[in-house]
Amino acid sequence: MGIVGHSMFDQYKDLIFSLSDNDEETLKSETFLLERDEKKQIEIYYAPFEYINEKAKVVLVGITPGWYQMRQSFSAVMSSDPQWADEKILNEVKKRASFSGPLRKNLITMLDELQLQNHLGVTSTGELFGEANHLVHLVSILSYPVFYKGKNFNGATPNILKTEILKKYVLQNFTKEITSLNHPLIIPLGVNVLRVLSVLAESGDVDQRQILKGFPHPSGGNGHRHRLFAENKEAMKQQIEQYFRTYGG
Repeated sequence: MGIVGHSMFDQYKDLIFSLSDNDEETLKSETFLLERDEKKQIEIYYAPFEYINEKAKVVLVGITPGWYQMRQSFSAVMSSDPQWADEKILNEVKKRASFSGPLRKNLITMLDELQLQNHLGVTSTGELFGEANHLVHLVSILSYPVFYKGKNFNGATPNILKTEILKKYVLQNFTKEITSLNHPLIIPLGVNVLRVLSVLAESGDVDQRQILKGFPHPSGGNGHRHRLFAENKEAMKQQIEQYFRTYGG
């Protein structure tokens, strides 16, 4: 079983269950605003992405939940049973909303091409979002939805580690979360996530051997995705094999 980390869910749970709509006006409002930096034009909102699977063998790391994922996370809570334990509700949120939409389909295709499923004893990595969910932890380096100039933050501008409001969430939330896990294989989705993880590796928070290098962001908007994946595919397969030899799966 996983745990719920640095959870603010208690504070927001009743409010989310009482919502009649989960449109943009409702969710991106002062009610769910955690922080705003007007000068940097950054806004950070609450969304219930707080479930931690401590026993995960693989961690998929994104930049931040986007608007689509944010809305899906609220929908997952609103359609669950209020009598369920928080842990169960928040696990459902992760399964349903993390990397949801076309992104998830691209991600599964790429992971299957790397034959990760063979190391995990499943038929396809698509099972990580279903019955094999106990094998994976789904997380973002910025665990709550971040919007820059009103749009989904892509991790490039402004620089995460040079922007105090963002760096704080990496150090306070993500670093604690990743170090609570038992040496999983860490798959950063794209160069901006890899950059942050490399800094954490330099400071000794994670082992370089845990980090898969060369995995492009699976977004359909990433025009270089296919080329980068093809170029790095064999090297990534070797890294995955080396990881499972080192840590025994």
